[in-house]
Amino acid sequence: MTANVVGWVVFSVLVLGLLALDLGLGRRRTEALPLREALSWSALWIAVAILFGVGIYDRSGSARALEYFTGYLVELSLSVDNVFVFLLLFTYFRVPKPHQHRVLFWGILGALVMRGVFIAAGVTLIQRFEAVIYVFGLLLVVSGIKMALDRGAEIHPERNPVLRLARRVLPITKDFAGGRFFTVEAGRRMATPLFVVLLMVETTDLLFAVDSIPAVLAITRDPFVVYTSNIFAILGLRSLYFALAGFLGLFHYLSLGLSAILILVGAKMLLSEVVVISTPLSLLIIVLILAVSIVASVLRPNKKT
Repeated sequence: MTANVVGWVVFSVLVLGLLALDLGLGRRRTEALPLREALSWSALWIAVAILFGVGIYDRSGSARALEYFTGYLVELSLSVDNVFVFLLLFTYFRVPKPHQHRVLFWGILGALVMRGVFIAAGVTLIQRFEAVIYVFGLLLVVSGIKMALDRGAEIHPERNPVLRLARRVLPITKDFAGGRFFTVEAGRRMATPLFVVLLMVETTDLLFAVDSIPAVLAITRDPFVVYTSNIFAILGLRSLYFALAGFLGLFHYLSLGLSAILILVGAKMLLSEVVVISTPLSLLIIVLILAVSIVASVLRPNKKT
């Protein structure tokens, strides 16, 4: 119990401290996040996540640490799709580059809360209703197959029901008001297009969480391991976007790799009573799938890019 309390305290201090630092720097930012800075922040978040995993190993042993690193890798891999969607949303709404950092910062803050709720609900359901694990497994297998079949399909933000609802319910300005989410026009408080983009980012993460959280629950049901691995992965998303958005399209086979990972962890859930796949073996298979999809993308470039 004491180890768990210490772990939660260390995790909270690390996350809040780094977010406070990032927020302070973000407030002074008037230009787009430079590539070098984006890479530095990405490296920092990855380093912190790895050091935290080493801390879990030191306090709780190799089994729990392996679960953490496997969950972290799964979540980080699946988060790549978020980066593609961020790029699409920013392009569709023509969000100025200096304001993209602000949207992603507040979007990820909201994701911290939503992920916590999702994980608590998922762990509770599995503990009380063991059969739910098969529902999660089927959901992952179906999602993996759908991702493979939809590979290369176009996404149309204008058809998103959240966007349609926002336009009906909220008074929205035609133009951006700097980096503000709300402004006042003719004495009337109105949302800006930047707020609509923030809503889209939040709902997108919610949809991805439906896949990613059950995937990590297939590896471990420890709420601490699930939440910390999940959060450390998505915290680096913003920096990862600015570092990789320009050339992520080169890895065109990555979506097939991600679909294979979803099907793998889904099958692990469905067959949990028949076949036991150890955490080290799961981690090795996931690494191999990602490596093969990236190498294949490099060796056989997409002619459309």
